[in-house]
Amino acid sequence: MALIVQKYGGSSVKDTDRIKNVANRVAEYRRQGDQIVVVVSAMGGVTDNLIRLASEINQLPSEREMDMLLATGEQTTIALLAMALHSLDLKAVSLTGAQAGIMTDGVHTKAKIENISPNQVHAMLDQGNVVIVAGFQGMTPDGRITTLGRGGSDLTAIALASALDADLCQIYTDVDGVYTTDPRVVASARKLEEISYDEMLELASLGAKVMQSRSVEFAKKYNVKFEVRSSLNTNPGTIVKEETASMEAVVVRGVSLDKNQAKVTLVGVPDQPGTASRIFSALASGAINVDMIVQNISHGTATPATDVSFTTDKPDLPKALKVIAELQKEIEFGEVIADEDIAKVSVVGVGMRSHSGIAAKVFETLGQGGINIEMISTSEIKISVVVEAEKGETATQQLHDTFFQTET
Repeated sequence: MALIVQKYGGSSVKDTDRIKNVANRVAEYRRQGDQIVVVVSAMGGVTDNLIRLASEINQLPSEREMDMLLATGEQTTIALLAMALHSLDLKAVSLTGAQAGIMTDGVHTKAKIENISPNQVHAMLDQGNVVIVAGFQGMTPDGRITTLGRGGSDLTAIALASALDADLCQIYTDVDGVYTTDPRVVASARKLEEISYDEMLELASLGAKVMQSRSVEFAKKYNVKFEVRSSLNTNPGTIVKEETASMEAVVVRGVSLDKNQAKVTLVGVPDQPGTASRIFSALASGAINVDMIVQNISHGTATPATDVSFTTDKPDLPKALKVIAELQKEIEFGEVIADEDIAKVSVVGVGMRSHSGIAAKVFETLGQGGINIEMISTSEIKISVVVEAEKGETATQQLHDTFFQTET
């Protein structure tokens, strides 16, 4: 008998037929004698609809109240799935994140898991139940409901698998696994049999929609091997695990595209020690994640100055601009330019550590395709570029062709 944690995303539970399909899949495992903990997201489109309703009431709603609102999406799914399992004559019980013992810090809309006390989950399993847990949510020590950010159900599943010392963790989605790039963008994309934590972490943080980056980081930290697979068929998925020596033989593992980025440029920032620290400390205090940063000399100013550009997630742009507006009162810089018409394209692979010339090939490919690069960021295993939004998919296709067209 194995203890298995399964996570089903919004597309896997988007309507009652899909929920019944999930119930049937869970039932197969349960009837084999396995103990099953199921983590579910809100039904497809529900979270977006709740956000839309909130925006119709208030353009800048309280983050505390947004957590209260958004947490209801997953609670709907857990109850419906429990009912579906009951109809199959299986014992099942639904639990909110708080009831499952998931404790978080107090950062609303982007809370971090601080502790999991799975005593109630174990008790329910011992009574023969399938335990269904609302993903994406937890509770602060003082009783406030929090959410874990977009894709937070992945983190819930990985964290529960670790806390429960599960034998297996499965992340079910609407694709067969992790692909060399998004198959909806590049038809020739193909599924990977395995991928390292580091590669998956880079792809997830760079726009690949299969997994939330924080969940992969958690899995790496606690060595939780997991499988990404489809809820719509029984095909084997992609195993995400610790890096092995053989993985370096593959130079590039995948190409990702992130259209959910915005660029902010501060023009004429005083070129003085500590100025950059003040800017990015203020953004960090506002819980705004900054990715790429470029600083260059600003021309046409009487005193030494620089232009500072950075990228952030589009949903964070209003908050970032609000922080910058406050800073402008303290730091005398010129205009602030916000650009949402960008895309970030990245090439990822642990083999890049031991192979040279990858950056040159990336730049050559985009140059030959007539695609201008606005920003560049690199690490040991990735190269990211910012391009115009309308060129994002073309750039992804061209880079995928360059690095994968010769493979069989």
